[in-house]
Amino acid sequence: MDMTVVAYVVYLAVSVGLTAWVARTLSSNGRVFLADVLHGNEPLADAVNRLLVVGFYLVNLGFVALYLKSADTIEDAREIFEALSVKLGVVLLVLGVMHLGNVYVLNRIRRRGLLEREQFPPVDPDGRTDPAWAGPGKPAGA
Repeated sequence: MDMTVVAYVVYLAVSVGLTAWVARTLSSNGRVFLADVLHGNEPLADAVNRLLVVGFYLVNLGFVALYLKSADTIEDAREIFEALSVKLGVVLLVLGVMHLGNVYVLNRIRRRGLLEREQFPPVDPDGRTDPAWAGPGKPAGA
């Protein structure tokens, strides 16, 4: 059997396995985070989680497929390991960058939601602002 084909098979098996493992891990652990980002809306968090997983699979498996072709001819086991180390290293870096990008975007959404929840009116509803030392209902000069 041609060693290049062996390298392709090993690369695809490891890359698809890593992609599935990372997607499953992110999906199960990210659900709680999404529920918080979406203010406790569990059905929406589950739906967004599934959509993110589908997008994650599409982008990563598409990249794995595009990165499959090797310009070099592989003739022995050493060259298989060298080719696989480069290809799998790049796949792992892409998986990591995608994960960090997702976390960054979701954290920005979460922070914006927290800021919106914590906004209070600048003055009391009665329209008065008493200094803390004067006490409520006492004039500032008394």
